[in-house]
Amino acid sequence: MKNILQSTLYVSGFVFLFSGIISCEKDFTDIGTSIIQNNVFSTNSILVDIALENKPIERYRADNISMEPGQYLLGVYNNADYEKLEASILSQVGIPSGLKYSDTIYVGDSTFISTIDTVFLKLPYQVTLLENTSTGPSYQLDSVFGNRNQAFTLNLYQSDEYLNKLNPQDPTEGNEYRSDAVFQPIGSPLNSVVDYPFIPNENDTLISVKRRTSANNVYATDTITFSTTNSVVPVPFARIPLDEAVFKQLIFDKYESSDFSSQDAFNNYFRGLIIEASGNDGSLISFNFNNASSALNPSIEVYYTNTVLKGTQVLYGIKKNTSFSLGGSALTRRSHYKMDNRDYPANEQIKIQGTAGSEGSISLFGADSDLNGIADQLEELRLKNVFVNDALLTLYIDQSADTTLVPERLYLYKDNLDLVSGERTQSHIIDIFTENATFGGFVEKENNQKTKYSFRITAYISDLLRSETNYNPKLSLKALNPTDLNLNDTIFRPYSWNPKAVTLLNESASDGSKKAVLKISYSQKEN
Repeated sequence: MKNILQSTLYVSGFVFLFSGIISCEKDFTDIGTSIIQNNVFSTNSILVDIALENKPIERYRADNISMEPGQYLLGVYNNADYEKLEASILSQVGIPSGLKYSDTIYVGDSTFISTIDTVFLKLPYQVTLLENTSTGPSYQLDSVFGNRNQAFTLNLYQSDEYLNKLNPQDPTEGNEYRSDAVFQPIGSPLNSVVDYPFIPNENDTLISVKRRTSANNVYATDTITFSTTNSVVPVPFARIPLDEAVFKQLIFDKYESSDFSSQDAFNNYFRGLIIEASGNDGSLISFNFNNASSALNPSIEVYYTNTVLKGTQVLYGIKKNTSFSLGGSALTRRSHYKMDNRDYPANEQIKIQGTAGSEGSISLFGADSDLNGIADQLEELRLKNVFVNDALLTLYIDQSADTTLVPERLYLYKDNLDLVSGERTQSHIIDIFTENATFGGFVEKENNQKTKYSFRITAYISDLLRSETNYNPKLSLKALNPTDLNLNDTIFRPYSWNPKAVTLLNESASDGSKKAVLKISYSQKEN
């Protein structure tokens, strides 16, 4: 269980008196086109009370049952400023339809024997092609974080957990898996080298496969590469050799058995492949399991030879290959995030870390001293009957913490609490629908230094000031994932596979011009 030592401080940047409001804060910029300026209305601005707290996260949703994340993390990321992460994957394994050892009809007194040449797990990297010359392609690995010079430990297991798309307690409902749900492995690792030392390498674009007859004679050597549908340029991929004897017993010898009669039958027999990462340091890699090009999806690759015999005499060998895909939305997958459960002290730092790390919690408008359910400062603003022109929430990056993996964008949403049931739900802020283009959350730079994030929440604040709602829940702040921007409904989906992290400053006055602030620019009718 994650704990946090925290104290909430409500600090007002100004004494809340409208007669003393000054609209010339040089650290901020109003949207001039939306501000009413005439003899009837006066224009002013105010910095309202806000409070930031760390919000530890125990778990996120980590499956692809209701939404396909596409990206799945594998590896270890350890940073002194944040929680250590060990990320692993469990995936069902897809089988080809009508799988047979051979599609060749052998006539006369000839027979054949199938033997494995090699079998490995293929994990294509996400890359950028820098150049392609006569000596071969040059790539840059994308979506690799942490210490690439340090290996993490990788093991593969057969899973004893059946990944069910439907809720076993209520089959009318979809199922879901959380990121802290532990795996259920069967037996020993399936990889031929136990505790495989994994280091990503952009130069791994091919593998040589020695083809052998049943007499173990090498009759050919093939160079195997993988590329997209529209290109012959090989892409880099990781390969983890599997134990051939174990694979033969579990999978290969059962090709034409009832366990391979359908995908459902196979899912019940071989319930999934666990790709488990562990260690104290290393790199964290994001793999795409839902590529448009199936060749770039992770898979188990089996290369084998059908040796044709006449009696005991070897006539020739026929090259064969079977690919068992781990990709595509038809197969069920889930992630596991093992975090180190760090306690963050009650200081001015707000830790935002993706996966099951931590978020920020933001309270607006200060205290409710009369306990009527409405913040005092919000009530005062309502009595003034103001028109909100702009509401800008600005959060500054603490430059004393590590900024190597600062998220390119953060996301702000509502953390709702049902006062009757006590249940929590999450929902989008209205501005993401009404003013998507200006909602913000992107990291901003000054002098090539990443300095702050800003959110424009004008519609949300306007609704509060117009008394259209008295519900003023805490807002939550997280590292953005593409699924956060799914706006098909108002419900926010709790997914997270963005491993990036940033430390923000809170609202403490000691942070001076870098403290977190909500600035409201408004117009008010003259008396």
